[in-house]
Amino acid sequence: MKNPSIWLLWLCCAASVQAAESAGTVKTLKGTAHIERGKARIEVAVGTSLQTQDRLHSGPASGVGITLRDSTLLTVGANSMIELNKYAFDRSTNAGQMDASIKRGTLAVVSGQIAKNNPNEVVFRTNTVTLGVRGTEFIIDVGEEAPR
Repeated sequence: MKNPSIWLLWLCCAASVQAAESAGTVKTLKGTAHIERGKARIEVAVGTSLQTQDRLHSGPASGVGITLRDSTLLTVGANSMIELNKYAFDRSTNAGQMDASIKRGTLAVVSGQIAKNNPNEVVFRTNTVTLGVRGTEFIIDVGEEAPR
């Protein structure tokens, strides 16, 4: 590029897009749910993006279906809260890492490419158990959040 200012602007924009890259997308929603992203509260709708460090809260009689970039399917049950602690996925190599916490409620999982290619890099945590993924489909039922 002939104009260094434009090149610098392009680099800054590319870096900010990558930093806020979506880990997945809400594909189905029954009832209500919201995401806590930093200090922001985002009402969930079909098409809402899920990012690393988001906390997703589902309401009573609600459910949220999420597809992550590696094709992992997450189904969050009613009155649940999950946090996506870490998520990275490289589509060209199928390498990645996922670490999620289930603080309350239920989560059904159908694992995707990360678990298929790097099962040691997929972890689900509860207040009492850390689950490493070796299978392809499972359900986690935490119940109520333990006092801190």
